[in-house]
Amino acid sequence: MLVEIMKINKEDVTVVTSLDIAETFGKRHDNVLKNIRGLECSDDFRLLNFEESTYINSQNKNQPMYYITRDGFTLLVMGYTGEKAMRFKEAYIRQFNAMEKALNSKLREREKGIAVRQAMTKALQQSNENERMHGHAYSTYTNVIYKAVFGKNAKQLREEYGIDKKENLRDCFSQDELQMIQSKEMLVSGLIGCGWGYEQIKNFILQNNLLSIAG
Repeated sequence: MLVEIMKINKEDVTVVTSLDIAETFGKRHDNVLKNIRGLECSDDFRLLNFEESTYINSQNKNQPMYYITRDGFTLLVMGYTGEKAMRFKEAYIRQFNAMEKALNSKLREREKGIAVRQAMTKALQQSNENERMHGHAYSTYTNVIYKAVFGKNAKQLREEYGIDKKENLRDCFSQDELQMIQSKEMLVSGLIGCGWGYEQIKNFILQNNLLSIAG
């Protein structure tokens, strides 16, 4: 059984696949697809909770499948009966709870991160760094922070994750990685407020990171 996080209608949600449901409950996948398509739910509910996709089967052919949210899963398997089915339902629900807890923690880190980034932006505005860097101070300092945390700048990270500039790079980071970034952003804000310049801050951040890795 596998509960994962993916985007449906531009929002992060916890999902399972119709393939996993078929395997876990001992059903043919085509019958699970029929069950999904035969649900007498509203179009709005279907749009929010069943994301149609495809997979490559053993004959190397594209076949239909669905990503299903917790609410969609509950509606779909409501009619599955028997002691074994009940145990699997309970196990799935525990996995959904665990993944939703992880997702909520990540969302809280994002909210905290907004406040931290606003503080760094304000510190840059109150210094002459933004003017000196022709309006690119924030992205320049962010690249230093990424270099300290990941050893790569934003462009390299986007290439690694396969996303373009329109997508939020921070959505790709784990909760621990977001916390490390925020810690460095708060440090940078404080050093800018103390009158440190870019080269001084860059050297301090990168050297400290090397020392922490060596330690």
